Amino acid sequence: MRRLFLALMLLVSGCTSGEEVMTTFTNPVYPENFPDPGVISDGETWFAYGTNNDTANVPLLTSTDLVTWSPGGDVLPQLGRWAERGRTWAPEVIRTDAGKYVLYYTARKAGADRQCIGAAVADDPRGPFTDAAGAALICQDDEGGAIDASPYRHSDGTLYLYWKNDGNHIHKPTHLYGQRLAPDGLSLVGDRVRLLTNDKPWQAHVIEAPQMVARDGRLYLFYSANAFDRDAYAVGYATCDGPLGPCQDAAENPILTSSPEAAGPGHSYVVTCADGSTWMLYHAWPPDAIGTVAPGRQLWLDRVTWEDGRPVVHGPTAGGQPMPC
Repeated sequence: MRRLFLALMLLVSGCTSGEEVMTTFTNPVYPENFPDPGVISDGETWFAYGTNNDTANVPLLTSTDLVTWSPGGDVLPQLGRWAERGRTWAPEVIRTDAGKYVLYYTARKAGADRQCIGAAVADDPRGPFTDAAGAALICQDDEGGAIDASPYRHSDGTLYLYWKNDGNHIHKPTHLYGQRLAPDGLSLVGDRVRLLTNDKPWQAHVIEAPQMVARDGRLYLFYSANAFDRDAYAVGYATCDGPLGPCQDAAENPILTSSPEAAGPGHSYVVTCADGSTWMLYHAWPPDAIGTVAPGRQLWLDRVTWEDGRPVVHGPTAGGQPMPC
């Protein structure tokens, strides 16, 4: 009876086996530099892939609760033959029906003043990923290059890829594109479709970082806009009639903007927990350190609810909030 009483007391107090159970968390969930997170879940583990740092082309973080993140090394130690080291941006991963994991990454095209998108393959989400192609998957040289690739699996199993032409690099408009992927995720099929353009005042010269999300039978294309190194950077969304549009920009954009604690929140990634709740991971600068190397763009997490078919981001939230999932 005494052992039973002690066990009950541990449960009531939120402890088991002497370990404290976290019931709340505070942002940022990863206080070091980790820009442009792309996230997948595999089993009970979440994997976050980020833009390059001093030691890794594609740094990895892992977590079992979306809050406590541990570094996992470089999942792409060798770039494709077409790419130069130093500007490996915005990686995202998807698992194919064949059980392979495909990593889409942005890198500088060798010998050219352009960023392009490549694809690399691994048997495990931890990598190492290998890009065996002799050329990039997408370049769009005439539109300034291509960056920020994001894969999506539709309800019928078809794979799609979304990205942004790097028009601002050559003083041209920027667009979000979509195109169908082959089942192995390594080639594009059909025609590419232009889905959105930076034609709203708040977007300024850039629209980027697309992610297609399905919710309650509807499709939402999340994106970021404005300058990434300013507090005007923010997140918006559009609703789409199908995976390749047409897409309608939301009137209430932007839906995630700077706060006194987080500047320039953006390059978001929406995840869905097993309980159906949705959360947004994104990067943000400390307001007094915008554009600095350290601490850089930190990883934040906030709840997303859906009100009358519209996503509402409850953030940036600096106070304590309930643990996700």
